[in-house]
Amino acid sequence: MVGDLDPRPVDRRGPLRPESDWDAIRAWTDEKYMHYDVRTVGRGALPASAMYSVPVAEMTMTRFSYGVEVDLRNFDSDAGNILVLTTLRGWTRHSTGAHQNACLTTGQTFVADCSRTDYRLGADPDHLQLNLTIPHRVLADLALRWWGTVPDDRLWAHRCEVGGPDSPWLSLLAYAAQTAAVAPDEVATGPLGRNLQEMIAAHLLDDWARRAGVDLSGAPGVTAPGYVRAAVHYIDEHARELPTIADVATAAGVSVRALSGAFQRYLGTTPRSYLVERRLQGVYRELSRGTTTVAAAAHAWGYVNMGVFAGAYRRRFGENPSATLARGCGV
Repeated sequence: MVGDLDPRPVDRRGPLRPESDWDAIRAWTDEKYMHYDVRTVGRGALPASAMYSVPVAEMTMTRFSYGVEVDLRNFDSDAGNILVLTTLRGWTRHSTGAHQNACLTTGQTFVADCSRTDYRLGADPDHLQLNLTIPHRVLADLALRWWGTVPDDRLWAHRCEVGGPDSPWLSLLAYAAQTAAVAPDEVATGPLGRNLQEMIAAHLLDDWARRAGVDLSGAPGVTAPGYVRAAVHYIDEHARELPTIADVATAAGVSVRALSGAFQRYLGTTPRSYLVERRLQGVYRELSRGTTTVAAAAHAWGYVNMGVFAGAYRRRFGENPSATLARGCGV
């Protein structure tokens, strides 16, 4: 089963030249995961990193190793990301509290919400991982839509192993990886990717909650009021039309102040940030199809100042809009 966890296209599965430049590795990991501190274990150790990634809707799937023994810490909580790390080879060590470590080996998966709790990771020289970087917002939004509640930190601060021998988790990861290998563009921006994201997120939430002793169906966290869900759905449906936050609040039947406070409490973001994310995702999807221009896609999603748009796009996706378009055109 672990051998099936390879999202690379078949023609890219041969031996690759390992990356030994720390600056290049750090730039890649900052983009795909978040910023954190890396310390090598052993004097004079040089990296021989293997790096591959593919978007799965708003998630990022990576196949990665440093090629040396490392200790990772000080993960950037402001990035708002959850890490789901599956060991394919070697061993990894995950901190679970003071003086406690969970040591995982082939086929085992660990989850930690770096936006809600401190986390530290160690890995041996032979490690190889299949990782998922998931925005906290994605899981919070799914919990809101499926269960009508956003769990509190009894879930998010609980770091633990997920999956296991009797779980379909590895089969689900294998399906996602194989699908990404065959149809990376559709997995990145199409309905197929959104479906994969929802399946992965739902399974992860259910397993994680059970291990944390949190009953999602019993609303153990904070039950989001209907107006928050109404606002989320309104933004999803009308993002292209660039509604004001007052428009969203009116549609949800509450004041702007009440809506802003509820978004921060239940989703960990603001209505404005949620709207910006949906607009940028919309532009990204259009550019990835390769059937438009940068200006046309930006204007279609309400951007008038191209300089402001390009800056926001680079900060969100780590590349210029033109690079996304070129990839969508097969250039």
